[in-house]
Parts: sequence; structure tokens; C-alpha cells
Amino acid sequence: MIVGLIVNPVAGLGGPAALKGSDGPDIQARALALGSVPRAAARAATALTALHGRRPGIRLRTAAGPMGGDSAVAAGVPHEVVYRPRPGAGGSDAADTRAAVRALAGVDLLLFAGGDGTARDVLDAGPTGPVLGIPAGVKVYSGCFAVSPLASATTAAGFDGATLDAEVVDLDEEAHRAGGRVGVRLYGTLRVPAARARLSGRKTGSSAELPGSAESIARAVVASMRPGAAYALGPGATTLAVGRALGLELTPLGVDVVRDGTLLASDVTEHTLLTLAMSQVTYGVLSVIGGQGFVIGRGNQQFSPRVLNRLAGIVVLATPQKLAALGGRPLLVDSGDAEADAAFNGHARVVTGHRASVMYRIQSASEDLP
Repeated sequence: MIVGLIVNPVAGLGGPAALKGSDGPDIQARALALGSVPRAAARAATALTALHGRRPGIRLRTAAGPMGGDSAVAAGVPHEVVYRPRPGAGGSDAADTRAAVRALAGVDLLLFAGGDGTARDVLDAGPTGPVLGIPAGVKVYSGCFAVSPLASATTAAGFDGATLDAEVVDLDEEAHRAGGRVGVRLYGTLRVPAARARLSGRKTGSSAELPGSAESIARAVVASMRPGAAYALGPGATTLAVGRALGLELTPLGVDVVRDGTLLASDVTEHTLLTLAMSQVTYGVLSVIGGQGFVIGRGNQQFSPRVLNRLAGIVVLATPQKLAALGGRPLLVDSGDAEADAAFNGHARVVTGHRASVMYRIQSASEDLP
């Protein structure tokens, strides 16, 4: 089997820096200045190492340097370079991604490491065969991604040619930064391996929720808050409802920290959240992503492994409808650190309403899935 690989080297930079995405050179420069560290290449290398172990006979074709070659070298996987990024761009823009997709035409399966913006670039290039995303971006709301780098490796290793259509969606980052508007748009579909259990699935919204569901959960959360403790409220419509119950206006898609009913810090970066968690008792309040089941690692990268290790605990929020829509699939954690993720394996108490909660299975996204 011939496998192609493309890496967006700047994917995911904006998450820890609270920039809601990584699209655009100005945003990427700001993220680096705020201390964000590129992680897409490492996640691609993790996938390649596992793929080579499961199917050592694959032939790998990729782009040079940060667009894939570096990851192949790190994984110790023999490879053929078929595209070189344009001088000065470093493989970090849409034009290089599209050109690399065209250079890799004819592979049996094209892997790409990035987020929704990278998926859009792959779609725009018109790939001739099936693709599969290795999740590495801030936003991974599209259905064309595996749930983790290891899941992408397992899926690629077992690929037998059967495919299904997966949707590509993306957030309008500029509109959100300009006016706080949150809108996810459908751009098209890509063919991916038919392995539904290992695919993220498209993020679903909250329009189907019963009226008052989020408000009921919010009342329960506020009633349980401990005096003197800080609570880091992650992104999501349900956590915004917690803010309303406190009489506070929170940051859409951001992480805000409250204590004793007041706003302690707004739209925090990973570094600021870590500093707060180190100085006082802090809990994380996280909502489940509809349709995907992710609790950590999708749009809330401020909750890094080192932050998670400092938290006194996490409070998970989800409506009964959102849990029912998962069809028994577990809640997922993908912080980027296998040890931190494994600490969540088991069951989590999920607040589903006022005086209502359930115990629900939760696990690392890198655990073996069917």
C-alpha cells in the first residue's frame, strides 16, 4: 500500500494561546510569541510510528521538511519526497498544502495532519482518492479525522479500500474575532476509510436540545461551586449558560475563570490558566462536544497536560440528548499526552440537569477502538 502524508506544521498553534484557531501568518506569529509550541509534526510522527509497526510493508510518499519529511525521519520510516515547500513559506500556507495534495495524487490513502482549515485546503485541492485526518489543529469539528493519531494509524493499517463520505466544516475565525460570532459552515465532503468507530464524526450543534436544558445544568453547577475555589469554564453553549446563571458574560469559544460568583480572569491562555491553578484550588468545567464526545483536546487546548495535572478535578456537562446521541460511545480525552489521558480512563460523573447526573464511560482517544 502506498500512503501519502502532508503535515501542516503550524496547525494547533493558536489553541494554547487562546486564539481560537491558527489560520493566517499574523495569528501564527502571535501564538509563537505567546509561547505556543508546534505539535502537528510530533502527532504525525506518532501516527507513522504506529502505522509502520502495524503494517511495515507500506510505501510512504510525503512532502519535504516540516510538511512531512521531518515526521517520517522522527518515526524512522523510509519515505520518498515528492514535493518541496516553496521557499519562504515553510509549508505553512494553503497554497503549499493544495500543491502537495496534487503531487501525491495516486496514493492509496492520503494522511494529513492539521485541523479543519487544513481539511478545507485538502478538499479544495480535489484529492483523487481517500484521505484521513490526523487531528492536530485547534478546531477538529470535521468528520474526516480519526479520533487520535493512534486511531489514524490503526485505520490506515487496516484500510481495505472501503470508504464513506465525511463532511468538512470550519469556523469562520475572522468573523469570530471581529464580532464574537460563532458559525460553523459546511464546505463539502471527502472520502475516508469506512471505520466509523475510529472517526471523530462531525460536530453537532445544540439546536436539537430541549429548551431549558443548559439552564438546568447551569443551576446545578452554580449550586455546587465551593466558596474560595476557582472554576475554569471551557468553551461551549452549556458553560456559557453557567456564566449567565452567575450574571456574567463569558467568552464564546474561550476559557474564563470565576471565583465566588465573580470573573477572575477572562479568555485565558494555557500559561495563565496554569499559573492560576498553581496558586489556588481550581476545577475545570468542561462540556461534551456534540456528535463527537470529546471532553478535552478539541477547541480547549488551554487545558494542557500540565494544567490537568494541577486541577483539583473536572466537572463534565452534557444534556441527556447529547449523551443519547453518542449511542453508547465513550467520552474521549486527547490532551496530547498519553499518561495524562490514561488517568481519565474509567467513568466520569456527568451533570445532566438540576439535581441530575449520570456515570458515563470516559477514556483516552488513543485506547483501542473497534
